Amino acid sequence: MNNQKLVRNIVPAEPGFDEPNAALLAEDFRGFLPLPAHLDSHFEEALRHVLQNPGSLVRPRLVMQVATAYGLDATHANSLAFALEYFHTASLIFDDLPCMDNASHRRGAPCVHLAFGEPGAILSALALINRAYALTWQALSGCARDTQLQVMAYLEQRLGVEGLLNGQSLDLHYAKLPHNRETTERIAHGKTVSLIRLTLVMPAMLAGASAREIQLLERIATCWGLGYQIVDDLKDVLQCFSETGKSVARDVLLGRPNIAAAIGVCGAVERLNSLIRMGDLTLSRLLIIKPSLSFLGKLRADLQAELVRVTENACEMNPRAQA
Repeated sequence: MNNQKLVRNIVPAEPGFDEPNAALLAEDFRGFLPLPAHLDSHFEEALRHVLQNPGSLVRPRLVMQVATAYGLDATHANSLAFALEYFHTASLIFDDLPCMDNASHRRGAPCVHLAFGEPGAILSALALINRAYALTWQALSGCARDTQLQVMAYLEQRLGVEGLLNGQSLDLHYAKLPHNRETTERIAHGKTVSLIRLTLVMPAMLAGASAREIQLLERIATCWGLGYQIVDDLKDVLQCFSETGKSVARDVLLGRPNIAAAIGVCGAVERLNSLIRMGDLTLSRLLIIKPSLSFLGKLRADLQAELVRVTENACEMNPRAQA
C-alpha cells in the first residue's frame, strides 16, 4: 500500500474560526492548579514538573471550540477544558508507572516517577484528579440541576469502572487475551475513546445540545478516538523517541495491546482509513444540523496528516509492516 490510497476528502474547517492561543493554553494549564505557599518542597517540585510539560493541549482546545460553537459561557468552558486535561494528564502519569507501562519519558521529559519517585507521581496524579473535579463543578455551576446530574453521570461512566479503568485493566491483562483487532479496539474504547468522547460531548451537553447531536458527536469521537489510538500504536512500532517525545517499542516488549502489532502496519492503516471514512460520513450529517462545528474538519485533517507522516513508506520499507 502506498500513501496515495489514503482517504483524502477532508471536510474543510470554517474560514476564520479562531483557535485558542497555544501560549495562553499552556499558561492556563499551569494556572488552573495553583500551588499554595508552604507546600512540601518535593511535592511542589513534582507538580511543577507536570505543569511545565503540558503536551499538545488538543483536548482543552477542542473543548473551547465546541463550547464556542454552542454558545457556552467562556468561564465555564475554560474550567471544563482544563478539568478534562487534568484527568487526561493524571491518567498518563498512572499509565507510565513501573506497575503499568514502566515508561521513561513523556511529553519530551522524564516521567514523573523517574524524576520524583513513585509516591511523588501518584500524589501528583491525585492532585490533578482532585482539582479536575473541582473545576468540573465550577463548569456546572450555572447549569440546571438535571443537566448537572446528566453530565456528572456521563463523566463517571467514561472515567469509571465502565470506561477508562476497565480499559486500563484489560490493557494490563492483554497477554491472556486474544491478540486481535477486536480485543485491541475494546481496550481503546475504554481508554482513548472515553477521553475523546468527554472532550467532544461534555461541552455540548452543558450547552443543551439535542440528543441527535450528542449521538453524532459520540460516533465521531469513537471513530477518531480509535483512529488516534491506531496512530499512536503505529508510532510505537515505527518511530523513535526523538520523533514521539515518549518511550517507544514498549507495547510488544510488555505484551500490551497494539493494533499494528496485532494485524500488521498495513492492516492498521486500512482500518484507520475505514474509521476516517465513517467519521467523515457522521461529520457531514452533524454539520447539516450544526454548521458551526465545521472546525472539526481540521481535527480530521490533522489525523490524516499524522497518519501520512507516520506511515511514509512504512509498508514497503519496515520489516514489521506485514501482518
